Amino acid sequence: MTGILPSWRHTATRSTILDFVERVAGDGPGAVPAEERIAVFDNDGTLWTEKPMPTQLHYLVQRWAAAAKADPSLAEKQPYTAVATGDLSWLGAAVDKHYAGDDSDLHAVVGAVIAATENESVEDYAASVAEFYRDALHPVLERTYSGVVYQPMVELLAYLEANGFTCYIVSGGDRDFMRPMTVDNYGIPPERVIGSAVGLVYDAETNDVHYGASFDFLADGPVKPVRIWTRIGRRPIFAAGNSNGDLPMLRYATGSANSLSLLVHHDDDTGRGDTPYDKGAESALDAASSAASGITVVSVKDDWSVVFPDAAEPGAGA
Repeated sequence: MTGILPSWRHTATRSTILDFVERVAGDGPGAVPAEERIAVFDNDGTLWTEKPMPTQLHYLVQRWAAAAKADPSLAEKQPYTAVATGDLSWLGAAVDKHYAGDDSDLHAVVGAVIAATENESVEDYAASVAEFYRDALHPVLERTYSGVVYQPMVELLAYLEANGFTCYIVSGGDRDFMRPMTVDNYGIPPERVIGSAVGLVYDAETNDVHYGASFDFLADGPVKPVRIWTRIGRRPIFAAGNSNGDLPMLRYATGSANSLSLLVHHDDDTGRGDTPYDKGAESALDAASSAASGITVVSVKDDWSVVFPDAAEPGAGA
């Protein structure tokens, strides 16, 4: 495949992206200085698949299973019950409820997340996550997680960087869970990864930083714009997401005079491996349906000729 965005079909969406980049990176009236060309991307469901479960949840399920095996009493409460019984529907429902604005089950999940890393050094955790990425297989597609990134979005990241953009990942997922994989998969260094975080503690005796017993923040929904400003100090002019939790970030980017926000719509029912779904994105899709929203919907079915890196379609690209 050659040319610009070769895995994108020649649709109005692709033209919108190209026109936007040519305008802001050019020398015309819509030009934006390079230091202001900030782009932010959600991760799960935007840069790689999140079905049947987000990648971090796959990793946590393994850790929770080991914890329940060591202490069988844990299986009496969620989310350990779901893991011990092999019925993960409770976890999926908890995530769906969160995207619908109901966090009643999220507290139990957060508590188990904290317990999974408490007193572990950040380096040991990074090594454990890197091992997971190397060996774990996607439970449905049966390929390593490097093989379930969305090829069109990886191309978009590279295209923006080549045109003077600085790209960041802004995800509700754990910041430190993403950092071991972002350079190899996206070309994004760890210092440009913004995500949720467990509280950290410096231990003077061991001279290391380890995870504590409290949750610091969940970088989702209205917290995303706050974290963007806290970490970057600039309003982005480009944003991409796929869910209700990304809507505030997409709207935040449209506050710039020259901006583009993309909402990835998982509507592909052609059997290319990406699960079609709207659940958890209803509010975002409804908002994007208005021309005044400034949000462009990306159809996985219609706008992408290729979904995953090793599935090139003959004749794709320009």
